Amino acid sequence: MDVIPNMLLFSELIQCGGNVYTWCYDADGTLLKSNCPDEAFLSGAFDLFGCKRRMLEYGREHTTPVGLGTALGMIWAAAFEKEDGALKRAWVIGPVFYQDVSLRGIEQGLQYYGRLETSIAWTMQLYEVIKKVPVLQSTILNRYTLMLHYCLTGEHLTISDINNQPLPEVANAAQAPDHDRHKVYMAERAMLQMVRTGDLNYKQALSASFGISAGVPVHSDDALRQSKTSIIVFISLVCRAAIEGGLSPEEAYALGDDYIQTTESAKTLDDLNPLPMMMYDDFIRRVHKCRTNPKLSMQVQKCVDYIEMHLEEKIRAADLATLVGYTEYYLTHKFKEETGLSVTDYAKFAKIERAKVLLKSTDMTVQDIAASLAFNTRNYFSRIFQEVTGQTPMEYRED
Repeated sequence: MDVIPNMLLFSELIQCGGNVYTWCYDADGTLLKSNCPDEAFLSGAFDLFGCKRRMLEYGREHTTPVGLGTALGMIWAAAFEKEDGALKRAWVIGPVFYQDVSLRGIEQGLQYYGRLETSIAWTMQLYEVIKKVPVLQSTILNRYTLMLHYCLTGEHLTISDINNQPLPEVANAAQAPDHDRHKVYMAERAMLQMVRTGDLNYKQALSASFGISAGVPVHSDDALRQSKTSIIVFISLVCRAAIEGGLSPEEAYALGDDYIQTTESAKTLDDLNPLPMMMYDDFIRRVHKCRTNPKLSMQVQKCVDYIEMHLEEKIRAADLATLVGYTEYYLTHKFKEETGLSVTDYAKFAKIERAKVLLKSTDMTVQDIAASLAFNTRNYFSRIFQEVTGQTPMEYRED
């Protein structure tokens, strides 16, 4: 039975009811595809909260669908594609909430997981992503789950056949393995590097590394105090990175002090929620402004900014010329005269800088990084990377 056409139709149909996404994993737990715009982060959360492990363990032994809950209230559901009785693929829908969730609920949910290390960087991204997770009645999710199972197997089941698993026991959660602290360090170093370079495209650049999570958590019985302390530490790190990026110490420290005071004045977790992202974005934009080359004309600076913001696309001089109202011939000469590089070389070097961040801060494959930066093939990407850095991508990652 070819399930792919069924699943394509199913994915489109449930999207009619809201942002309910579908995911496909192979029998080893490798994510094969999804239609979720926050794929990198949410797939990391699915793994981090133990849902992927529980799904695969259940799917290898059973044929009926399963519901997978978390202490945060986020729910996924999975159904299984078998071949000769063995698990071939697991198909997932979600995440959703059964009811509106508060920031306090998220804080308490994270504390439930004990040794799971959720840094301020990861928690900041979690808050942003959760805003887009839909609220769906349990009966509707169960019906979607039954439809998913039918699309995969042609078998009619009832809601009672769905194994809605309870949350893992606290004791088991406390035994969760520590995360690779080297990956944690590299992910957070990449985040601060975005500040140093004033990279306005930081959200796309770091979407995958946010999913690694971890860091040294600050624990307290007072959730508000814990959040304030974490945010103040984060502000301090970003402030120093901004100074290293060229922002004057006077401006950086004054700005950091303002954000720290605002943090301390917050009365609720809802007051704190927007502060980390607002502060991070503010520092990056100020560093970007101070790093802008005053020798560049407004038109060439606009082209440079466009390239930095569209590294995932093919960069063509003709498009840049249209952007600033020049002919392609005039723009290419003016760009080379002012920057010392051709449009093609400037875009190439910018893409390699982004690739270096992704290699050091994420688990993305070289193939995926090449594709994400619009290189035609992995071999071409590797050749250009070695020309620019003197190392292959894998040598750079392992260095």
